[in-house]
Amino acid sequence: MKYLILLIFLNSTFLYSQSNYINVKIFESRFAGPCEPSISINKRNTNEIVAGSVLDYVHTSHDGGISWQTKKLKSSLGVYGDPCIISDRKNNFYYFHLSDPEGMGWSSSNFIDQIVVQKSNDGGNTWTKGTGIGRNSPKQQDKEWATVNPINNDIYVTWTQFDKYNSSNKNDSSLILFSKSKDLGENWTVAKRISKFAGDCLDDDNTVEGAVPVANLNGDIFVTWAFNEKIFFNKSTDNGRTWLDEEVAIADQKGGWNYEIKDLKRVNGMPVLVCDNSKGANLGNLYLNWIDHRNGNPDVFVKYSEDKGETWSDDIKINTDNLSDEQFFTWMTVDQSNGNIYLIYYDNSRNNDRSFDVILASSTDGARTFTNEVISEKPFKVSNKSFFGDYNNIDAHNNIIRPIWTRIDNKTLSIWTALIKK
Repeated sequence: MKYLILLIFLNSTFLYSQSNYINVKIFESRFAGPCEPSISINKRNTNEIVAGSVLDYVHTSHDGGISWQTKKLKSSLGVYGDPCIISDRKNNFYYFHLSDPEGMGWSSSNFIDQIVVQKSNDGGNTWTKGTGIGRNSPKQQDKEWATVNPINNDIYVTWTQFDKYNSSNKNDSSLILFSKSKDLGENWTVAKRISKFAGDCLDDDNTVEGAVPVANLNGDIFVTWAFNEKIFFNKSTDNGRTWLDEEVAIADQKGGWNYEIKDLKRVNGMPVLVCDNSKGANLGNLYLNWIDHRNGNPDVFVKYSEDKGETWSDDIKINTDNLSDEQFFTWMTVDQSNGNIYLIYYDNSRNNDRSFDVILASSTDGARTFTNEVISEKPFKVSNKSFFGDYNNIDAHNNIIRPIWTRIDNKTLSIWTALIKK
């Protein structure tokens, strides 16, 4: 086992994909399978990339994603999954994750008692000890995501607070909370509730979940999340001090965000929100990406707003398969150097044996049209014998696109990227 761990941590694997993109295996393990990967490119130096994966892995590359090193992230507050990696304009990376201060997981009385952020100013080689956000015991803090204000470098994070995770008690509820930091993640404001409507605590379609924040060049903040077969939207025009009195439903999500596919029971189509700050033709546009079952099977959708979320376009279906095929785990990003939009998702429409490919969808015209292409080197079959996580991720800058995803082969989970330049 010692040999395996050393080998895994020091090496990456290259494979040529069926769509002519080099695939790079970042990390693999059969015993502590990585999943839920997140990735961020240093916008001042695209050779510097940091990624994270469940449960407590940090992956670093200093050559644009060609080679990787993997270490375990440590904090006195505990590191327990849901990694979210972002970077700011000052060459800092931030690793957001859940807490486990006693190191006992679900058996701990303080498990996921707060959101934790750790900062690196050397490309992910070293990290701060960690700062807690939103501690409110015995309530539990889960499923966070974060973003950086493109003007002043303020950091925003949103997440779900559970009165008691997985409780069926009707008196227990879930809420969406918000906090911000004005000093590079050192200190955080008291958590603010931004969802008027409360969900249940069952981690299912009637739980408010999947909150993703973005900010525009005016400093306005926008957040979306899923609840009760709809996608909700809230915004702040004063740097998070005040929000709409009531969130607005901006999309239907037939079948809800939580669903099943054959051989993999836990998948989702939670919404992802991004903003175009590229100063191009679509400056200020908001783009929403999600999956729902309106056609009888899971399909990938996008819609956009040109007026800060006041009105939205019709829903645009991205995948081009027939009604018997399935998609899951979509994520989207905007290349802020040019406004191009990229999203990834799993798709089994091209394979008769129900195996899945990883698809990259691209738009250069503000989400009016998309092209889809396979970027994974070979398809793979999913398995319900391994926890496969809840999401993948993608980042892009200066035409450098780095998606990141999980695959499984013979019970071994692995994290991959593709070396894509448009």
